Amino acid sequence: MTYAVAMPVAPQQPAGEKPAKAHLPDAQTVLSVHHWTERLFSFRVTRPKSLRFRSGEFVMIGLLGDNGKPLLRAYSIASPAWDDELEFYSIKVPDGPLTSKLQHIQPGDEIILRPKPVGTLVHDALLPGSRLWFLATGTGIAPFASLLCEPETWEKYGQVILMHTCREQAELEYGRRLVSSLHDDPLIGDMVDGKLHYYPTTTREPSEHMGRITDNLTSGKVFADLDLAPMDPEEDRAMVCGSLAFNHDVKKVLEGFGLHEGANSEPQEFVVEKAFVGDGI
Repeated sequence: MTYAVAMPVAPQQPAGEKPAKAHLPDAQTVLSVHHWTERLFSFRVTRPKSLRFRSGEFVMIGLLGDNGKPLLRAYSIASPAWDDELEFYSIKVPDGPLTSKLQHIQPGDEIILRPKPVGTLVHDALLPGSRLWFLATGTGIAPFASLLCEPETWEKYGQVILMHTCREQAELEYGRRLVSSLHDDPLIGDMVDGKLHYYPTTTREPSEHMGRITDNLTSGKVFADLDLAPMDPEEDRAMVCGSLAFNHDVKKVLEGFGLHEGANSEPQEFVVEKAFVGDGI
């Protein structure tokens, strides 16, 4: 409901003083920003006291658009549910309605964050199993960054395989640094040892492992390289996050192994994040 009220006349601003910065709705403060490449950056913001989420979920974040209205997109939370801060991992799109502005944020700036988390990349959406596969391209690794730091992941599974594919080696650095830090994490370090298999690949620049996730699964290359048995619906569970085309292709591959897609309301052998934002943001 909107009310019409008589507004007092604002006092004139003293000469030489800058106008006070208007606070955004649902504002959170940017704490740090890290630019990984010309196309990728991550940032951490304050966490609303009221926010409760499951590792792997996403929220709507953004800035005010040119029309003065909130411009929001779905972003997976890259930090775990126990963290006091929130981390996000994003691409930079020069002409993107949101990221053309978001990529220029600095510590102390504000962003809009709607504290209503949702998503399918959560443990509750999977049936019990012994191996968990995280399958991601680009910034689709963000929800898995959250889940890799979550003790429940290591309590539930004897093996965790992270397959992350980017075009160039530099674009894999966020994932590399994340994986390297897990072993020294005081909360989960001992749980990770001997359980984590990391399989980064590139599709353009030469690297130790190359090729798309779909090709490395269907050809059996990843199983041979990691000395793992092929996927078995009785034991294997998977989570998928990438572009719509990637999600569709990986879904077919997983179904070819006999796995079925699940959801929060009906747990199965794999889940796909349908809200992942592509290159147009």
